[in-house]
Amino acid sequence: MEQRETAVRMCGISKRFDQKQANTCVNFELYRGEIVSLLGENGSGKTTLMNMLAGIYFPDEGQIFVGGREVKISSPADAAALGIGMVHQHFKLVDVFTAWENIVLGSQGRYDVSRAKARIREICDKYGFVVDPDKKIYNMTVSEKQTVEIVKVIFRGADILILDEPTAVLTPQECERLFEVMRNMRKDGKSIVIITHKLNEVMAISDRVVVLRQGSNAGELETAKTDPQEMTDMMVGHAVTLDIERPEPVNPEKRLVIKNINVTDVEGVRKVKDVSFYMNSGEILGIAGISGSGQKELLEAIAGIQKVDSGSVVYIDENHKETELIGMHPQDIRDLGVALSFVPEDRLGMGLVGNMNISENMMLRTFGESHKWFTDRDKPRKVAENVVDVLEVSTPGLDTPVRRLSGGNIQKILVGREISSDPKVLLTAYAVRGLDINSSYKIYDLINEQKKKGVAVLFVGEDLDVLMQISDKIMVLCDGEVSDIVDAKKVTKNEIGLLMTSMV
Repeated sequence: MEQRETAVRMCGISKRFDQKQANTCVNFELYRGEIVSLLGENGSGKTTLMNMLAGIYFPDEGQIFVGGREVKISSPADAAALGIGMVHQHFKLVDVFTAWENIVLGSQGRYDVSRAKARIREICDKYGFVVDPDKKIYNMTVSEKQTVEIVKVIFRGADILILDEPTAVLTPQECERLFEVMRNMRKDGKSIVIITHKLNEVMAISDRVVVLRQGSNAGELETAKTDPQEMTDMMVGHAVTLDIERPEPVNPEKRLVIKNINVTDVEGVRKVKDVSFYMNSGEILGIAGISGSGQKELLEAIAGIQKVDSGSVVYIDENHKETELIGMHPQDIRDLGVALSFVPEDRLGMGLVGNMNISENMMLRTFGESHKWFTDRDKPRKVAENVVDVLEVSTPGLDTPVRRLSGGNIQKILVGREISSDPKVLLTAYAVRGLDINSSYKIYDLINEQKKKGVAVLFVGEDLDVLMQISDKIMVLCDGEVSDIVDAKKVTKNEIGLLMTSMV
């Protein structure tokens, strides 16, 4: 058997934060010229482990070897000196600077502009990147910004790259271009770790899969000899069915009719442009689009928490009574019996109050229904108990402040609270963002239960495979406009990707 050169070896790595053990005696190995996918449920310690390799955290126990030599990585500068670079999910770029200025920013010593640009072009030509060195970051697409981040770490000499959820907001076409670049880097001997929840991408790009569960090693698999089901079972520790149910709508009726909605944000940018569509009872309408295409503003406008420049949103109840929602206060919408449940992108900024406990956050949904000085706390607590049980929320107790929970568990509480309000129309924005496979499928099941009850569901998601499986129809947004509304059973992922960029 061919002896492979080890790029990185992490032995017995442990890390603890306050009362939480993030990693326990984790072993991880990365070879030269390979791509490894790092998988695990929320809170399994994936990002913490890679942050220790990138110098953001320092391990409590264990050893790290780079190129066969034991090293101490106390800062990102130490990691960079060892040829290690990490591209985070949230980019660390200066918007008013150009691409080349961001790439050389922080480099040691003085630099020559023409020589720096020549080096950037050399990197791009070698691996297949497409970037304009003189383009300002604020004028770039998400894909272009990511390219700048990757070129930046290579410019600084990285041979070991860590990519944290690199495809979260990319179109299928942009994902394939990224994968082609990664394959070119692998051919050149670079070693890559990709942290992702998307198993189809794991199958497409990686050589090996390393799985963590509850902060420890759960196993290792050769990608060519495994499948998504085996990977999921290893992550969760038990079998999880990967088929998303899509029940047929029963006697659908129009519940919400949106006509020519226009929305401008606080900076004066028109985010929603003449958008028209309708939602039926017992159906799921998926919304696809690159991040920032107006999804958030559209849902906020329907829910009554975003000012609308012009247009109409009409709710039609079971007795066919029509009610115009534009101009109404969100609470007035609820008082009319129009139960619009909104799951925002910002969990703690808009969705929950961090200093309140789980029960108190459940109480926020029904607080306005009681005019008594002493609010009924029994019902919200029972709802909280049910949400924690059904969605397997990891918490010390119902009295724990929400801010002390992990992002994934906060998301479970938020989604559970919205669904428990027994809505007629359910608006879900990124309901499974950041959730692991097991938790995500529980959410999909709950949403399908709402569909069976006759709820009209608007489902905004990032994963096109999921959108195509769970939706009845998919509305594609591009720069605030509707590109098309398509049949989810007949459309292809490539067609949706083209619609997302208005290339058809």
